[in-house]
Amino acid sequence: MWVKGEIIRDLDEADAVARGSLDRDTQQSLFDRISWFHRTWEHCHSGNKPLIVRARAEGSDAWLFLAEDDNRRATGLASWYTLAFRPITTGAHTESKFHAQLVAMARRLRPRLVRITLDHVPADDADRICRGFRRAGWITHVTPQTANWSIDVTGKTFADYWAERPGQLRSTARRKASKAPMELTILDRFDNAAWEDYASVYADSWKPDEGSLSFVRAMATDEGKAGTLRLGLARHEGRAIAAQLWTVEHGIAIIHKLAHRQDAAELSPGTILSRAMFERAIDHDKVTMIDFGTGDDRYKTDWTDTRVMRMRVDLYNPYTARGLWSAAKASIRALVAARPNG
Repeated sequence: MWVKGEIIRDLDEADAVARGSLDRDTQQSLFDRISWFHRTWEHCHSGNKPLIVRARAEGSDAWLFLAEDDNRRATGLASWYTLAFRPITTGAHTESKFHAQLVAMARRLRPRLVRITLDHVPADDADRICRGFRRAGWITHVTPQTANWSIDVTGKTFADYWAERPGQLRSTARRKASKAPMELTILDRFDNAAWEDYASVYADSWKPDEGSLSFVRAMATDEGKAGTLRLGLARHEGRAIAAQLWTVEHGIAIIHKLAHRQDAAELSPGTILSRAMFERAIDHDKVTMIDFGTGDDRYKTDWTDTRVMRMRVDLYNPYTARGLWSAAKASIRALVAARPNG
């Protein structure tokens, strides 16, 4: 099998080389598209340099999008908005071919970098990456990083789904809805006034500051044009008190952002809006899966039932002194962490 690896230093060049194979029509996951990497680079990676690796092999390409600093270290071209990061394949993909492409990538990067860190990698992809890079001589470390919650709703109506939820959740939604009626709106197109309400609610919520509100707005705008946006708002007495940003595509609903105003918490607007958003996704959009994103927030167990891990992957280049030393320190930390207390 022939495999060729190459380095690309510009996202526009990568877009041209990909010839549409990294666009919406060909990449099912939002996080695997060239538009996502463009947006991430523009809003979340100032000060670094793009480092894109492409490996070609008999009708298939594999891509790894990185951001490089001035110390020969690289991270995945991702941000906290990226719920899954991994190498991307196009064309006639097979496991053996992908492994060979990863090996080619690792060899191509060896003269350039001392270390690579990839965050929020699905466990299966982390294993593939490590096998490929180890074959090329790199030292690899994988550590659990954050949980991802989801639920399979294939063949279910919302009534079926709701009947399976904890009694306390169903009771809360029923009581609060009757106590303080709310106006619920779910938009599938971007709307400036609705966006201002979203931003206002988020700023007044318990949530941490947005990493980049401009990133979220750009995403909402693009997904609104595609019809995949679901921007939900709950208003009480004309004031927006809860907001959620979802996308729905290829049978999968992803919950990207949700928040409610702190001074409205006693009304449980998040619960009431979530119920409406889940009902819309299941009964109207006919999704088969709802992804509640990353983080072990307790409330997610009320709405979903499947927990998997996202991993941090550290790749060390032992052909450099700094890479070898960093790998040694990581091994020592792992041994200390694994040692029984006492």
